[in-house]
Amino acid sequence: MKTIIVTGASAGIGLGIAQLFLEKGWNVVMNSSNSQNLENAYESLPDKKNAMIVAGDVRDPQVGKRLVEAALANFGQLDALINNAGIFSPKPFLEADEQDLDGFYAVNLKGTFYSSQAAISQMVKQGNGGAVINMGTVLVDHAIAGFPAAAAVASKGAIHALTRQLAAEFGGNNIRVNTISPGIIRSPLQSKIGVEDADGLAGLHLLKRIGETSDIAQTAYHLVNSNFITGATINVDGGHVSGHQFG
Repeated sequence: MKTIIVTGASAGIGLGIAQLFLEKGWNVVMNSSNSQNLENAYESLPDKKNAMIVAGDVRDPQVGKRLVEAALANFGQLDALINNAGIFSPKPFLEADEQDLDGFYAVNLKGTFYSSQAAISQMVKQGNGGAVINMGTVLVDHAIAGFPAAAAVASKGAIHALTRQLAAEFGGNNIRVNTISPGIIRSPLQSKIGVEDADGLAGLHLLKRIGETSDIAQTAYHLVNSNFITGATINVDGGHVSGHQFG
């Protein structure tokens, strides 16, 4: 059995990914900064025998190490990491301050960086390859004037760049590193950023619907199991980046 770590796994996309990998027979180490939400997510699983939880804020470099240690202690190896933990909210550029910028970079970039460091270090030691998937956003490639989020998008753009660099540095170790860029996905994030009717934004996608967490989870599962995709940014966005509906 293979083992995966999923950060930000207490709800939404992260929980959906954890559930799919469990269904596919993987061992899953689930993480969230909110211990109660993480416990609730764990209890909601229909089958938890191959799942375990480790609470902690990925901004702390020690949390990534603890996640890897938990994977090894309970399951004996580490095969993949999903860096799903992150924060995102709109704020006009001229109103964003140092605290906003530091917050986005601390969670999104540093959290991804530290967790990847810990996981890739173990994968290199094991010597049998592995996979890392980072969570970006389509807004890096397709900005929307009516959704001002420069600080948040900049932190996600850094993740896109980190993905390509890590893919280059560790390709020789058969460690594949890719980014998934979601479009508008039905998840708790939408209400957190003030979107009351996510389906009302379906027109931003060529498929005229918003995505489901299962769309992201299925892409993550494919990327983890692919031996010939690395350094890629996969837009799971219903055509958001590719074009616009007209009329």
